[in-house]
Amino acid sequence: MKATTLAKRRGNRFSLSGEKTFITGAEVSDYCLVVARTKPHTEVSRKTDGFTLFAVDLKKKGVDKQRVKISIPLPEEQWTLFFDEVDLGPEDVVGEVDEGFSILFDSLNPERIILAALCCGIGRFALNKGVAYASERNVFDQPIGAHQGVQHPMAKAHTAVEMASLMTRRAAWEFDNKLPAGASSNMAKYAAAEAGIEAVDAALQAHGGSGFTEDTGLYEMYPLVRLLRTAPVNRELCLSFIGEKVMGLPRSY
Repeated sequence: MKATTLAKRRGNRFSLSGEKTFITGAEVSDYCLVVARTKPHTEVSRKTDGFTLFAVDLKKKGVDKQRVKISIPLPEEQWTLFFDEVDLGPEDVVGEVDEGFSILFDSLNPERIILAALCCGIGRFALNKGVAYASERNVFDQPIGAHQGVQHPMAKAHTAVEMASLMTRRAAWEFDNKLPAGASSNMAKYAAAEAGIEAVDAALQAHGGSGFTEDTGLYEMYPLVRLLRTAPVNRELCLSFIGEKVMGLPRSY
């Protein structure tokens, strides 16, 4: 936890310096949630101590941004934010000073739930296209969807999407009812990202070569769901959380 973004104390205020990258929609946001060290890692007994969450006004002096060019078509842009001695006060602190790590993961649960729902939606959309094509495309006097080699991968992907959707709904219900949602959120994000990839891949395979044409509008969904396996939280971190926090295995990161 040797984070380089630091908020140095100046009386009862802080001076924030450092940078954060892959920040979504920074150009249309008024505030961002920033986690920074308020105690150096050399001065804490546990490496998770000494973090504070701040709600930072992006119009403050010392805040700058630079666009990160992503090769995947996305509805929003990604940015790197730079903080150069940004003045922050007690009114900008979320939670308690030096205790931010304890609520950090809870603050990320809604994002994981939303992205899990997104992956399920993409998976359903792709499979609907695959089913329609496989039902209409006739080869040797019968639709290709009648062949198990085409039918079974889509049925398997459909099952995975619906199972991931159920976990996503559970996580959303827990969060809405102010219950611990970390376990369900991580399982939903992991399962939905994997299911989304499987669904788009199965739909592509059912389309054959036509799945890669612009007219079909299918292939461009693959880079998006593949991205969501990696970001904003990769599947390895989800699995590590599940292994340690849910199953009781030794810490792996």
